[in-house]
Amino acid sequence: MAGIYIETFGCQMNEADSQYIADRATAAGYAIVAEPREASVVVLNTCTVRDNAERRAYGRMQHFRALKRADPSLKLVVCGCLAEQDRDTMQLVAPHVDAVFGTSELVRLGDALASWRPQFADDESSEERALTAAFGGTADCIVDRFSHLRAFVTVQRGCSYYCTFCIVPHVRGRFDHRPSAEILDEVRLALSSGAREIMLVGQTVNAYKDPASGADFAGLLETVAGLEGLERLTFVTSHPKDCTDRLAHAMGRLPNLNPRFHLPVQSGANSVLRRMNRKYTVEAYLERIAVFREQCPGWALTTDLIVGFPGETDDDFEQTLRLCERVKFAQAFMFVYSPRRGTPAALWEQVPSEVATQRLRRLIATVDGGVRAYHQAKVGTTVRALVQGPSRKDPSKIAARTVDNVTVVAYAGELDEDSFVAAPWIDVAVDDARVWGCSGRLVGMSKGFAGEATAVHIKETVDLLGVI
Repeated sequence: MAGIYIETFGCQMNEADSQYIADRATAAGYAIVAEPREASVVVLNTCTVRDNAERRAYGRMQHFRALKRADPSLKLVVCGCLAEQDRDTMQLVAPHVDAVFGTSELVRLGDALASWRPQFADDESSEERALTAAFGGTADCIVDRFSHLRAFVTVQRGCSYYCTFCIVPHVRGRFDHRPSAEILDEVRLALSSGAREIMLVGQTVNAYKDPASGADFAGLLETVAGLEGLERLTFVTSHPKDCTDRLAHAMGRLPNLNPRFHLPVQSGANSVLRRMNRKYTVEAYLERIAVFREQCPGWALTTDLIVGFPGETDDDFEQTLRLCERVKFAQAFMFVYSPRRGTPAALWEQVPSEVATQRLRRLIATVDGGVRAYHQAKVGTTVRALVQGPSRKDPSKIAARTVDNVTVVAYAGELDEDSFVAAPWIDVAVDDARVWGCSGRLVGMSKGFAGEATAVHIKETVDLLGVI
């Protein structure tokens, strides 16, 4: 059988796109394979939000040249944001790439996969390919015993806000909202396939408007949350500009909505936010999260932060530190500003890299204190979490994620994968907390989030204080 290997860089939007590609490929008769050397089609789904992701993508293209030399019939395809940005030059830089598909051309890519399929004999093999050295990437969309438990559903593509640091509107276009009927059909399909948790994804998901009715994101949440069989619902990523009181009230009323809200602030200085074209002030952000916390007490608030943005002064950075100390985020994704070709900020005078790097270290130390405290509050409690699979660093442990997005690990004892597939919600008595998450003892298992747990008694033989 012809095989397809998919490797993804970037955000949840790219992950959702990769899942679409995988679905089209399997419908056309491909098998999703875990190694590029086993594939007849290799797909790189690329990101360009940061320079490192762009360099990694071009590096992988050059890495895959060896496969093309070994087997010229292999198709190397590049899609995603970098493909959209560099569509006119990519094949000059990497002439061994067979096809380039931009962010709006996933349907064309699916059609191409179907047309290529007859070219590949099911028993096709190559001795030279078999001798090719192992490659170091990570395959996406490989179905394991737990893949069906979570599903991404795209509600919106593109963005119309044009932050001065962001390339997304240039490579994914302006807002393009999917009809709610399509979204609901996709959610129902995922639920019928065994999904226990649905994540609605969009570049600025809370700006969603149904093209037909004009219904807002709060209305979409309410409709999806009411679908029969849905256990848990979550979403990313939101923009402070679109955090309305109505959305906060809806979030607080929906019992199956995960108690975690990701709201990127980016900076704690108004002068920096203005240069970023973020369309809100620090004061407005604090007002929004005050309403959120009033309506959704106890929820985790997570964020994104950029340091070293052009023009950021020492005082601007200190304001960011003070904001983090005040808000105490449960988690934060923190980055040094990375200039992106085609964005206004890339043309401005840059903060010296050594200054930006030193600021990032200080920011991480400040934020991690709040993150550790959030996790520490779980010690001595029992949490319910949805299984992800064996721990990457210790297969004797099972890894799971709580509804507020905290990773927990526990020794699995003699329980096998069949046991966790049958009862994928586990209860863990938390014994220890780290910045990465929590560890503890497996004490119960349930078939459903709201179901009664069956007690589990496991004799521990390993140190549960290790990392994932």
